[in-house]
Amino acid sequence: MTKACKLAAGNWKMNGLRADLDEAHALVSGLGQVSCGVLLCPPATLISAMAEAVAGSAVMVGGQDCAARVSGAHTGDISAQMLADSGARYVILGHSERRADHGESSALVAQKARAAHQAGLVAIICLGETEAERDGGQTLAVVLEQLAGSVPEGATSANTVIAYEPVWAIGTGRTPTLAQIAEVHDALRANLPDAAISLLYGGSVKPANAAEIFAIDNVDGALVGGASLKASDFSAIIAALDVT
Repeated sequence: MTKACKLAAGNWKMNGLRADLDEAHALVSGLGQVSCGVLLCPPATLISAMAEAVAGSAVMVGGQDCAARVSGAHTGDISAQMLADSGARYVILGHSERRADHGESSALVAQKARAAHQAGLVAIICLGETEAERDGGQTLAVVLEQLAGSVPEGATSANTVIAYEPVWAIGTGRTPTLAQIAEVHDALRANLPDAAISLLYGGSVKPANAAEIFAIDNVDGALVGGASLKASDFSAIIAALDVT
């Protein structure tokens, strides 16, 4: 079986102005040679400028969402082709904040993933349970249902990454136990359409806990939130992944 690729992906969420590109410059200057993939996903307003800032380095750039449609009368939406034209190579889809704040269903996420694939982007499809679902013993059922509904036909390790992000651990400082992470990632691996698709863990990943998370079987990297905003923090997470 082909081994999944390692990836450290940073999600800046709704943070970042042009002045904050200094952090991208600092990340590039201190990165050195790495064997894992490194990705920054800034707000759409910074994609083009960040792509220029990291040009020639190992750092790739991605978007945080895309429309399911290619073009047309859809004010405020950004198509996958527009992201690619701005220098993006990846796009985050189905993040719990999009599912909650914008009512995005797994069916819509799958449509967006198809649009991303058609534009040549790698779709990072996010899955995760709420605290109530975790406490109710529904974690695997919820996550596997999201996997089945969110991943379109034709998804492969070349065009798709899966990120498991328990909703209750995002930005809270809380993380599941290592055994809980392992249980979900093992179940996801067993149900992937391509067993070599990379599986990322996300949810309060920090320099202090990155190494122990990356040591878990079937964890191929991380989708990092707040810690990706500072080059020093994200560099430490990348270093932890690079040695696993």
